[in-house]
Amino acid sequence: MKKIYIILALLATVFPVCSWAMEEVDDNLIEAELTPAVQLTVSGSQVRVTGAAGKTLEIYDLAGVRVGTIKIDSEDKTLHLNLQRGCYFLKVGKVVRKVSIR
Repeated sequence: MKKIYIILALLATVFPVCSWAMEEVDDNLIEAELTPAVQLTVSGSQVRVTGAAGKTLEIYDLAGVRVGTIKIDSEDKTLHLNLQRGCYFLKVGKVVRKVSIR
């Protein structure tokens, strides 16, 4: 029995248990800190996309059918969407917004 206590004591000194060492790192938080926030602003049928250079804007209707994709080539881009009136989902990277085109 003494051997078990001695082994446990040695392991505790070699591998200390710290709450900060045991925390899991959230990859989403790291990615959010490293990349600028993507913002989507809608005015009528125009969409302004900021912070999404090199990403793709995907447009989905309410049924989930992709109705268009647009490559974003600059940090601040204003697009005129040639869509019928209605509700759509806009997706850039992990950012999704529900918008109404009037």
